[in-house]
Amino acid sequence: MKSAKMKCVYVIICLCLGCIGCKAPVDHFVEDKHVFRKDNLIPWSIVGFDVKERTPDERIAMLERLGYDQYAYGNRPKHIPTMAYEWKLAKSHNITIRAVWLYVNLNKDRPNALKPESEAVFENLVKVGLKTQIWVGFEPTYFESLTKEVSLKQVVDMISYLSARASKIGCKIALYNHGGWFGNPVNQLKIIRALPDEDIGVVFNFHHAHDQLDAYSENIKMLLPYLWCVNLNGMKKEGPKIITIGAGNREKEMIKQLLDLNYSGPFGILGHVKGSDPEIILEQNQEGLYRLFNLKN
Repeated sequence: MKSAKMKCVYVIICLCLGCIGCKAPVDHFVEDKHVFRKDNLIPWSIVGFDVKERTPDERIAMLERLGYDQYAYGNRPKHIPTMAYEWKLAKSHNITIRAVWLYVNLNKDRPNALKPESEAVFENLVKVGLKTQIWVGFEPTYFESLTKEVSLKQVVDMISYLSARASKIGCKIALYNHGGWFGNPVNQLKIIRALPDEDIGVVFNFHHAHDQLDAYSENIKMLLPYLWCVNLNGMKKEGPKIITIGAGNREKEMIKQLLDLNYSGPFGILGHVKGSDPEIILEQNQEGLYRLFNLKN
């Protein structure tokens, strides 16, 4: 009898000692599943923010050096002449274009009458036969003088038009929080609910969410069913806007909340710092992310 009791006590002590050193469930999930492996990370903002002004060939070579087989293409008007070439080049190197950027200014873009730079995105998607996500951001100051009702109607009309065009060529529209009325998660949810027959997602950007940090927990739960990508960034409420992952004081908890909700990616990793080399920024962000969660390359 004594022996049985002693064995029981021994087992309990061992279990307790084991638990003292155990990691939280989220940490186990990160380590075991490694949701931050490179094939689950999407380099972003590496075209428009490049102090070296890389050519498409140089950019693809950079991604191969860094070990990435995918990226999201965020162009500026000056990149339009090489857009189709770069997408074809990426495919020939087995690098996937996971998304392309479309920046809408409702002073210049209207349903059935997009400005030339916006129209070029669709023309090149058709030309190359690229089927991917289209990340749509809206120029934020446009909405400052409008009522909420007018803002909602105009954006719903535009997203409905863009979604119809995208679906015809095998693409999908994702709402990209880029500040202002359109960047508010509550308003993005209203847009999605106003278009129940459309397959519309959300790309949530940490670096565009500083003004909503206090509502982050509520917002991310609300957006979870529609999250197609989360672009990571170091986060401090007081800023600055762009910080290396791991150098802030909020991003780890924000990421953990996502993982607790069973969001497993993909995650965007920024190469975006004005006047900097995206190759260096991508490396710093990936290394910072791995240090934050004690992961190995």
